[in-house]
Amino acid sequence: MLTRKQLDLLSFIQKRVQRDGVPPSFDEMKDALDLRSKSGIHRLITALEERGFIRRLAHRARAIEIIKLPDALTRTGFQPQLIQGSATSKPASAQPIERINALEVPLMGRIAAGTPIEAISHKTQSVAVPGNMLQSKGLHYALEVKGDSMIDAGINNGDVVVIREQVDADNGDIVVALVDGHEATLKRLRKHGSSIALEAANPAYETRVYRGDQVKIQGRLVGLIRTY
Repeated sequence: MLTRKQLDLLSFIQKRVQRDGVPPSFDEMKDALDLRSKSGIHRLITALEERGFIRRLAHRARAIEIIKLPDALTRTGFQPQLIQGSATSKPASAQPIERINALEVPLMGRIAAGTPIEAISHKTQSVAVPGNMLQSKGLHYALEVKGDSMIDAGINNGDVVVIREQVDADNGDIVVALVDGHEATLKRLRKHGSSIALEAANPAYETRVYRGDQVKIQGRLVGLIRTY
């Protein structure tokens, strides 16, 4: 059973796919449903995915597969269709599984993608990471994401991020930042003179600005692992 908003969103996605061949952007969905922010759309998309009506494809922008429709929408002669490629097609840059060369990196606990939480803990276990995520030199570690402040960057609650350990990063990089020596968070880095802004990728969260001496960079995002 879908709510009115969930049904409206599913209907809007279906109509846009039939008309344009691609699903609408999150901004278009937000405007169509008259919502204040894209976080509401993310919640509706997640609910539709959990109920088996759609499926999001990892690492592809605006890629949504409509799996089924409720009875109220099936009168249009709907046939399931995959947007932006086939689930069985092989990307041009795909490597054979035996050549991926998976490596183990330490899982160092959880990192906040929301309000900062306590600093990174000690190693809890190891996770296997495709070798092509670790092409840059240096030490790497993994963290489980807690929170939804980076969802517009494609990072969801429960994802595992792969981090290259480093003490500096470029403007716009997504980094692990230690705030005031005891709170760790995953945010986009913005440098403004002697100040550092930690920017969320979710309009529901405000950008936090700190003095340069309050923030220590502990690594830069180089990969993401998602389990369905």
